Amino acid sequence: MSLWTSAAIAAATGGTASGDFTTTGVTFDSREVGPGDLFVAMTGAATDGHRFLDQAFARGAAGALVSQPSVHPHVLVPDTMAALENLARAARARTAAKIIGVTGSVGKTGTKEALYAALERSARARARAHRSVKSYNNHTGVPLSLARMPAETRFGVFEMGMNHAGELAHLTTLVRPHVAIITTIAPAHTEFFRDEAAIADAKGEIFRGLEPGGVAIVPYDSPHRDRLIAAAMPYAARIVTFGLDKAADVRAIETMRTESGGTFVTAVVGTRELSFTISQPGQHWVSNSLAVLAAVDAVGGDLALAGLALAELGGLAGRGARFTVAVGDGQALVIDESYNANPSSMRATLAVLAAEPAARKIVVLGEMRELGAGSDAYHAGLAEPVLAAGVEAGILVGERARPLLNALEGKGDFVHVADAAAARASLSTMLAPGDAVLIKGSNGVGLAALVAGLRSGEH
Repeated sequence: MSLWTSAAIAAATGGTASGDFTTTGVTFDSREVGPGDLFVAMTGAATDGHRFLDQAFARGAAGALVSQPSVHPHVLVPDTMAALENLARAARARTAAKIIGVTGSVGKTGTKEALYAALERSARARARAHRSVKSYNNHTGVPLSLARMPAETRFGVFEMGMNHAGELAHLTTLVRPHVAIITTIAPAHTEFFRDEAAIADAKGEIFRGLEPGGVAIVPYDSPHRDRLIAAAMPYAARIVTFGLDKAADVRAIETMRTESGGTFVTAVVGTRELSFTISQPGQHWVSNSLAVLAAVDAVGGDLALAGLALAELGGLAGRGARFTVAVGDGQALVIDESYNANPSSMRATLAVLAAEPAARKIVVLGEMRELGAGSDAYHAGLAEPVLAAGVEAGILVGERARPLLNALEGKGDFVHVADAAAARASLSTMLAPGDAVLIKGSNGVGLAALVAGLRSGEH
C-alpha cells in the first residue's frame, strides 16, 4: 500500500523532488531498507547517511530524503532531521486515527505492544492499527514512527521516552495524542534529575500535547499521583486513574496466578467488571494491563477483545521472552529481560523469578546506568530482592555492579565480570539442567548478545 509519493514528501518537507516515486515504508537505517522504502539520509557526529545511499537503493529503496544532491530518486531538503519531523507532522495531520501516547519509567514498551495487540483485534479497527516498533521512542524514533503511519490508520500507539527535562514536551507536540498514559514513575536516568519528583514532572510533559477533549491516564498507586494529576489538569478534559487501590477508576479487584505462570485478573473499568488472563507473569503486568484497559476504553475499543489480546500476548524480546536451551542431558529456562534496567524494573523481574519453579535460580545482572550519585546504593539495594527470589548463583556485569557483589558476599555463588563476553563465558560453565536464568541489565551492557548466543545454542 502506498505510504508517500515523492510529491507528497516534497509538499510536507518543503523540499524539491527529483524523480517520480512512491514509497511503502520509511527508515533511516540502511541495513533495514526493504523494497519500496524511503531512505532518510540522516547526518550526525558519528556518521552520514548519504554514504549509504547506494547500499539503500541496492536493497530496494524507492527514493531518498537527502540534504545533498544524489543520482538516485530523491527529495532534496536543507536538513533531513527537520524534514523527518515535518513528514511526521504531515502524517499526523492527514489521519483521523485515535492516537495514544505512552511514557513511563518502566513498562512503556510492553504497554505499547499490549495496546497495539488489543486495538488490532478490535472489531472497529480490523482494517488498521499502527504503533512505533522496537523502542523507537526518542527524538528520531518518534518522528520516524509517525512518518510510517498510513493515512487509513484507525488507532495509533506511540511510545515516548526521555532522559532529560523538556524532551517529552517536544515529542508530544508531534504525536498530539488523544490519550496520554504514564505507566509508572521510578528511579531511572537519575543522573540527570534531582529526585523522583523531577522525573515525574518530566514525564508529565506528555500531557501538554493532548488534543482538545483528551484523556490523561495516571497510575493511582504512585506516590507521585497527585503531582501527575496536577500536571494533566490544564490539558486533559478527563483524568482516569488505574491501579490496585479501590479508589482507582480502573482497578484490579482480584488476581490469581495461573498454572502457566500468568495472572487471572478481575478488574473494574468504570461501572463494568471484566475478567481476563494475562499471559505475562508478574505484578507489574497487572498494572500494565489496567493501563491498557483504561486506554482501550478511552478510545472506544472493545474491552472483551482487549482481554483476549492480553491472554495471547507473547513475551517480547529483551522484555520477558522465555525459551529453553539444551544443557547436558536436560534443559534450562532463560528469561530474557536484557533490553534495559533500572532499580524498579530489576525488582519487578526478580519477583517474577522468585515465583519460577526451578532446580536452581541464576541471574546475569548487568550494571544499571545513568543513576548518578546514587548508583552504588541502588546496586547494593538489589541484594535483598536477589536473595528473596531464591537466587543461588549469579554473574554481575560491569564496574557499576561491584557494590551488589559486595552486598552479596558470602550469600551465594556470585562472580563479577567486566563485560557481556566474559559473562557469556562464565555462564557456560555455570548453567546446569533444571536451572532458570534471568538476564537483565542496561542496554549498553550488551547482554542481548549473550541471549542471542544462548538462542543459537552457543553456550
